[in-house]
Amino acid sequence: MTVADHAEIITERAEPAAAAAVPAGDPAMVGVPSFVVGSVALGLTLVGYVPAAAGGAPIAIILAATSIGLLVATIWAAAVGQNAVACVFGVFSGFWLSYAVLVIGLTHNWFGVAAADAVATQELFLLSWLVVVVVLTIGTMRLPFTYTLLFGLIALALLLVLLATSNASTSLATAAGYVVLAFALVGVYLFLSATSAATGGKGLPLG
Repeated sequence: MTVADHAEIITERAEPAAAAAVPAGDPAMVGVPSFVVGSVALGLTLVGYVPAAAGGAPIAIILAATSIGLLVATIWAAAVGQNAVACVFGVFSGFWLSYAVLVIGLTHNWFGVAAADAVATQELFLLSWLVVVVVLTIGTMRLPFTYTLLFGLIALALLLVLLATSNASTSLATAAGYVVLAFALVGVYLFLSATSAATGGKGLPLG
């Protein structure tokens, strides 16, 4: 038996082992419900479920569940080579975490932002993320329509919150809250599709 024959045998034996070492699964099973719970909490806050003075009410969920859950899903997606999925979950992990830091930081004056500049700081945050989400929406238009709808609603919600912040408008903030709840509902649909596939059924139509 030649050296080449030995190398071929070693390769054949190594390939199944390497394949078995690659983790499998669907990161959406963690990422999507993590996204949904933070969206529901924020949407309910914006529509007035809690008093206006309790704007930090959803932060516990957003910081400890949504941000961390999306980070876990990002790492999982990257590990299985799902680059687009890792991108989406990573971007929104950053969004939710930075939102929580913004709210806590402004409330406790972590950043040295004067009260007179708080609105401009929030506008900066919202405008920056609006740009990123719009770019993400355009970049993922090759995906099924449900994803484009989701990202489009997120962009719309950011725009409404930006306008509400700039104009101190309660009605615009409420409208933004309903849009947030709408994209949370789209997230629920995506999660039910992923759950159906993960339990041996067919995924739901995504367009």
